[in-house]
Amino acid sequence: MQKRVDIYTDGACSGNPGNGGWCAILIYQQYEKVLYGHVPETTNNRMEMLAAIKGLEALKEPCFVNVYSDSAYLVNAFQEGWVVHWKNNDWKTKTRKPVKNKDLWVRLVDLTQSHIVTFTKVVGHSDNQYNNRCDEIARRESLTK
Repeated sequence: MQKRVDIYTDGACSGNPGNGGWCAILIYQQYEKVLYGHVPETTNNRMEMLAAIKGLEALKEPCFVNVYSDSAYLVNAFQEGWVVHWKNNDWKTKTRKPVKNKDLWVRLVDLTQSHIVTFTKVVGHSDNQYNNRCDEIARRESLTK
């Protein structure tokens, strides 16, 4: 039986572009693992995506995964089927322009093939304790170095 894992994610950027930070909190039963990092000269969207990537990469076996994010860009790309459209159109938008952040989208799509993943939008800066912790850690990381 596959494990069920919740992954809360957030990204932050000091300037956009600017120094970035990301955080992912993985929750399995009563266990919690917090991952985070800093990236110089990046964008907020890239940090939102990197948080989800790092969370999924940390899984050691196929799982049922709920990824929670306050990023409409990230969540809508999966919920609305944008990534399927982009991939089928050789990573071009409806207007035939190259998809921004293609390198990260490709990584994310590949990672979702190993798991059963649901992306869920949460309200940022609200009452979700895990999203708030991710936000705090990601912002701290964006201000380091």
